[in-house]
Amino acid sequence: MNHTKFLITAGLSLALAGCGSLGSNTSMYSVHQPVVERTNYAIDINVDGSGIPTDEQRRMAEWFDAMRLGYGDRVAIDYGSGYENAASRQIVSELAAERGILIGDTAPVTPGHVAPGTIRVVVTRSSASVPTCPNWSTTGDSNFNSSNHSNYGCSTNSNLAAMIADPEDLVRGREDKKLDDNSGTKAVNAYRAKTGGN
Repeated sequence: MNHTKFLITAGLSLALAGCGSLGSNTSMYSVHQPVVERTNYAIDINVDGSGIPTDEQRRMAEWFDAMRLGYGDRVAIDYGSGYENAASRQIVSELAAERGILIGDTAPVTPGHVAPGTIRVVVTRSSASVPTCPNWSTTGDSNFNSSNHSNYGCSTNSNLAAMIADPEDLVRGREDKKLDDNSGTKAVNAYRAKTGGN
């Protein structure tokens, strides 16, 4: 009988201890990490046997400009149930390349069907944020296990999420073969050419 009482008491003590440390972080890592969200934007473009008509090319270019297409955006083409049209792909590639973007091989799934005689151009844009910040739930007089403050890491990771040029780098990193010693120089030169600076 005494043995049973001891087990029940020990179990209750462990449960209460677990409740007391719920949400505490005694490591050097922050529980607040950047979250990357992707949003797809799509436009359906009419095509013909020779590719994309001039007025549709103009409409797509204006859409790219309205989207402020830029670094970190991804462009892909959904042909629906039809076959890939090399002429249409070339035109979309050229318009995207004028804005510094390459065409992807696979388009994300978007709502609705691609009507015959059209292609769907999809722009995927990613954004990073730390949705759990700020967190001021910790009070100064309740830290009995030397845990970090509830807001620990919010400043660093929120700044990282705000400053990163391509949020997708937070998800999968950067492939070594795509980087070289001149990667930083290319970015600086592109900025100077755009702003006219030295």
